[in-house]
Amino acid sequence: MSIEIKHHTVQANGIRQHYLEAGKGAPVVLLHGFPETNFAWRFQIPELAKHYRVIAPDLRGYGETDKPAGGYDKRNMANDLVELLKVLEIPKIALVGHDRGARVATRFAKDHPELLDRLVVMDNVPTRIVAREFSPALAKSYWFFIFNQVPDLPEALIAGREDLWLRHLFSDWCYNPLAIEGKAFDTYVEAYRRPGALRGAMSDYRAIAEDVAQDKVDEDVKIACPTLSMWGEDFHAVGKMFDMKQVWAEMASDLRTVSIPQSGHLPQEEQPQLVNEALLDFLLGWKG
Repeated sequence: MSIEIKHHTVQANGIRQHYLEAGKGAPVVLLHGFPETNFAWRFQIPELAKHYRVIAPDLRGYGETDKPAGGYDKRNMANDLVELLKVLEIPKIALVGHDRGARVATRFAKDHPELLDRLVVMDNVPTRIVAREFSPALAKSYWFFIFNQVPDLPEALIAGREDLWLRHLFSDWCYNPLAIEGKAFDTYVEAYRRPGALRGAMSDYRAIAEDVAQDKVDEDVKIACPTLSMWGEDFHAVGKMFDMKQVWAEMASDLRTVSIPQSGHLPQEEQPQLVNEALLDFLLGWKG
């Protein structure tokens, strides 16, 4: 069965948002992470769209979505999704977030539980917990949390060298250092060579202090909806560093966990078949 994937843009929450859409049925929203775009979901969209209406936005600051000067705190980025759903007249969703997208999804789950049926968070340690556990050992793996927050310097150093920067990240973060190569790698390089793309991604990280402050206010409130935490077994900054079952038991009251073997930080790209199987199993019963 051939699945048609359509590109759309709409004005929502004061910015022009770009998203991919495919399939029919109960809505499933996919939020990508750093340093990616909604291209990260190229292996999931065709499979999920056989059963669901799949919507995969580019987050604020990324891909073909606007890259304004501000508004990158996760509460406002969650509101980007709220306003997108209003435009699309969607009252409730299943939500999948990877990395930075999982941080947006977590804030969405806490701020707008009435809009959410179930939640998937992929290879993500919540920002508040990263801040709480910060140490010299953690800083070695999370160096980019600090570097990306420095005003202007990352953009100045990376511009014109986007391929070197992305090659380092993908090789360091993947179980197979060449998991992202060829046309896929070139697609990401092209995305980050567009005007404002580096600034947009860095702005996401420059909101960390505000994100932590937001997360501390309701740190005792657990996510109530069914939640699946999935991670790559072999990423030194997540599966190898944290007890992920314990981390997400602190965050969600109705929790399922899946560890993806031979995978680093990008399980949806490194082990798409295993990820798709886990997603379809978790989404089973979601009727919209």
